[in-house]
Amino acid sequence: MLPPALSEFFTSRHWTLHPHQREMLARADAPALLLIAPTGGGKTLAGFLPTLAELADGEHTGLHTLYVSPLKALANDIRRNLSTPIAEASLPIRVEDRTGDTSQTQRKRQRADPPHILLTTPESLALMISYPDAARTFAGLKRVIVDEIHALADNKRGDQLMLCLSRLQTLAPGLRRVGLSATVDDPGVIAHYLARHPDPCPILHADPGPPPDIDVLETEEAPPWAGAGGRYAIPAVLEQVRQHNTTLIFHNTRAQAEIFFHNLWLANEEGLPIGIHHGALSKEARLRVEQAMVAGELKAIVATGSLDLGIDWGDVDLVIQIGAPKKVKNLVQRIGRANHRYNAPSKARLVPANRFEVIECHAALEAVRAGQLDGDLRLDGPRDVLCQHIACVACAGDFAADELFAEVTSVGPYSALSRADFDDCLDFVATGGYALRAYDRYQRLKERAPGIWGLRDPRAARQIRMNLGTIVDTDKLKVRFKGRGGQPLGEIEEGFAATLSPGDTFLMGGQVVRYENMRELTVEVSPRPNKEPRIATYVGYKWTTSVKLAHRIQDMLHERRFDALPGHTREWLELQDRNSRMPEPGRLLVETFPRDGRHHVTLYGFAGVNAHQTLALLVTKGMEEAGLDPLGFVATDYATMIWGLRPVPDIRPFLQNDGVHAALESWLQGNAVMKRTFRNAAIIAGLIDRNYPGKRSTGRQAAFSSDILYDTLHRYDPDHLMLRITEEEAMRGHIDFGRVELLLETVGDRIDQVRLDRVSPLSAPLFLEHGIVPIKGRAEARLMEEEAAALMAEAGLSLE
Repeated sequence: MLPPALSEFFTSRHWTLHPHQREMLARADAPALLLIAPTGGGKTLAGFLPTLAELADGEHTGLHTLYVSPLKALANDIRRNLSTPIAEASLPIRVEDRTGDTSQTQRKRQRADPPHILLTTPESLALMISYPDAARTFAGLKRVIVDEIHALADNKRGDQLMLCLSRLQTLAPGLRRVGLSATVDDPGVIAHYLARHPDPCPILHADPGPPPDIDVLETEEAPPWAGAGGRYAIPAVLEQVRQHNTTLIFHNTRAQAEIFFHNLWLANEEGLPIGIHHGALSKEARLRVEQAMVAGELKAIVATGSLDLGIDWGDVDLVIQIGAPKKVKNLVQRIGRANHRYNAPSKARLVPANRFEVIECHAALEAVRAGQLDGDLRLDGPRDVLCQHIACVACAGDFAADELFAEVTSVGPYSALSRADFDDCLDFVATGGYALRAYDRYQRLKERAPGIWGLRDPRAARQIRMNLGTIVDTDKLKVRFKGRGGQPLGEIEEGFAATLSPGDTFLMGGQVVRYENMRELTVEVSPRPNKEPRIATYVGYKWTTSVKLAHRIQDMLHERRFDALPGHTREWLELQDRNSRMPEPGRLLVETFPRDGRHHVTLYGFAGVNAHQTLALLVTKGMEEAGLDPLGFVATDYATMIWGLRPVPDIRPFLQNDGVHAALESWLQGNAVMKRTFRNAAIIAGLIDRNYPGKRSTGRQAAFSSDILYDTLHRYDPDHLMLRITEEEAMRGHIDFGRVELLLETVGDRIDQVRLDRVSPLSAPLFLEHGIVPIKGRAEARLMEEEAAALMAEAGLSLE
């Protein structure tokens, strides 16, 4: 039941509770509860109602509810939204947030005198439980609300959070857990992820509301054959911005958002107020845009994932997604930003960036209308995160290994962890492992009594805390205008900064800036609006088409469901059907054809760009060994095309799962991606520190240390835990070999090799893609010899 003061507040606003909000109140005592409600359905309020009701009498002292969100901006937004009912109902409740933006003074005060409701992120929570006074801080904790849980459940931030919750459950045994989400493909899996294993977690489904108004945006110009960015659609996008109150224009990457915003602004002759928001911009720049959005001062905002979760931004009545969404659940999440009201349909338009994406956008629309989401939830908790958690727990004080193991295995993703694997991690944190145990710096834990562990040197706690977190933003440098007190603009990748010379220009926050110099690891720039920019590379997530969405695309192609497609795409696919063959689910279409004196092979795997790159590397390795002289390849989310000096009579020998796996093993030995994967895992596990008191190591310094460690372990301790973790990570990260294996297992010997006398319609756009990877093999030497011979012959000479 609502307390009278809160009930009167609702009455004064003429608000009535939705059925799922009443149900959340009724189930307030449930140990774990997952609420799935549509965007705008008041799910966050539903999560907080039991808290407000329990705190209304003013008798609780200390922390009562911890709210965890994936975004700092979301925590800020929730604090703003909670303040109204609390203030107007005169509830004796103190709400504060605790993120990376919170001052040290405030953090210290919050630990000593915590508010009733604390809004935080997984990283800040990990830091809080690492202090010896954590038991006192969290002693009165009653509830934890994990908002947008689906956005955390498929990455290491979520694994870290769930480990922290297991710790909190020990500190506050009666703790109740609430998960909130609008887009869950498999609620049962998320429920298992949220609850303390093996406790049950009931699932509450709210009325899904009216279906969204979604379609592909009509444009005068057809999408280009290849590339990304959606620049061709700017006139149509501007027209939509004029017709709506506020439009959110989403992009999949920060670089694409910057380019699009720059070109949109150049075309914006009316001077419509349009802003840009993404995670690489400075905090000040992001806050300015957020405040302008809340005040209704912007007609549109170009954004990335930094705004696609749960935030209730002003009067947004249209969402435009530039580029294929890659995952259906991402699209649903973004669609929900428009008309953020219950029982009001959201409106969204998709802008495919190229012809292939036209198909993907229509497949995604089909999936949304059918209510079929996707996602790649992992339930095999990564051990580098566990290593960090063990060190984090040790910072708070001595612990019993048996008790910590029991805690860890109460976490869904770690519920199948063996004691041997746990002990492996404990040994690594304690000694660094066999090859490193002779070095003092890796001796971090000491067994004080049988089964009781603690920090060998308590002073190490500070260093461990400074390096907590699973987001490895290793290579970023701050950018600010030159001069004392220059305005901060954001961050760019260190690798990109290293390529800049004074006078070079690039895009930052939608404006063209000129590189001046580097001062104390800060890139100093000046404004140069009239110069043509280079494109900065920003740290951010790179999405690939999900497995389920890829299957739907193949189904569309195989079943010739072209009616909903625009004429230009329909004609393209019909030409492919006449000239070659359509891809088919469960089979692999391979086309071979000659062009410009080269022999080409196109494999339509629909496995995502990372898996296709790996597949191409392994296939070209086999081709090189077979004397087929491959020269290069290019990969997209849908296919990979390889070319060489000799034809490939039969592709099957290069696609045998055993052979590909063996090729992977040898290829991984000296692979640069492998070293990068090792570095990331080593940073998370605490083998490599990035932050030190008063300074931070550069990406180059970290890479140098990492490479030395990687080579040392490979040579002297090849079974070292970090190398095993690295191989597991590589299988699903940049290399994504897991998806290659899935493709080859699914296909088996059902490979359709079509031999053509010219390029096929589906292959043609691949010639226009960027990112061609040359093969440095025998073919290159052969071409150089032939060119040299031709040159000598032209001059009447001989190579002899």
